[in-house]
Amino acid sequence: MRRARAITVPDVSTDLSSSDRARERDRERARARRARTRRRALVWLVRLVAAAVLLFAGIAIGRALESGGASGGTNTSVRTLEVTTLTPQETVTVTVSNP
Repeated sequence: MRRARAITVPDVSTDLSSSDRARERDRERARARRARTRRRALVWLVRLVAAAVLLFAGIAIGRALESGGASGGTNTSVRTLEVTTLTPQETVTVTVSNP
């Protein structure tokens, strides 16, 4: 047999005066206003970070395209080689004694 879930109901006091109810309403509105302000600030922070990422990605792609050179073209390098003679390395003899 399954039991029914308990339902929680906010406390409602009938003995509150109208000024207490108004004060309570003002507190709730202020809480909601702070929550909206925090949410807006977080949304703007996310937007700012996304804009910065897009900016830096655009700069990186622009630099890569700019320094890429001409595609499909021929790149010719001209170097002059110097002729030198090789000298033989010195021969060294090493003697090792076994213990």
